[in-house]
Amino acid sequence: MNGPSRGFSLVEILVTLLIIGIGMLGIAGLQMRAQQAELEAYQRSQALILVEDMVNRISANRSIAECYITTGFVGSGVNPDPCLSFAASARRDRVDADLEEWVAALDGTAEQVGADAVGSITGARGCVTAGAQPDVYVVSVAWQGINPTVAPANQCAVDEYGPDDLRRVVSTTIRIADLAGN
Repeated sequence: MNGPSRGFSLVEILVTLLIIGIGMLGIAGLQMRAQQAELEAYQRSQALILVEDMVNRISANRSIAECYITTGFVGSGVNPDPCLSFAASARRDRVDADLEEWVAALDGTAEQVGADAVGSITGARGCVTAGAQPDVYVVSVAWQGINPTVAPANQCAVDEYGPDDLRRVVSTTIRIADLAGN
């Protein structure tokens, strides 16, 4: 080979390696974003399961559904007494047991690694509030998201996760029918 052509292949190889390296960094970034989106979707599906669980519990004990209303939120050992107006009864005991089981599900106590509960979504909190009409209740589950987004309008666990744009909430409305026709 003549003088000016020498080393030209080496430059081509270096440029090719640089382009491949930049492409690999892009693929790694894309993979990271896909994993974050997968985690967000998993947390949302778990929150929907927790919401549906409480809706079923309220429906099963509909005669004193108002006892399920929480002042604030439940989760992380916080379990407010929702219904002081009812004396001790089997139905009232069922409400207390339902709320305790829901708190355990929110905290993820079904799966343990050592002493840590790891079976739940990040920072799960639950709320049951009275709706705008009689016999209407809103069941919500809030948790901490990974990336900031628009802050939800639902007030369940507001100011619990630092910036409100990290808070995620799913909720549903349940209406207790008056089967007696009153």
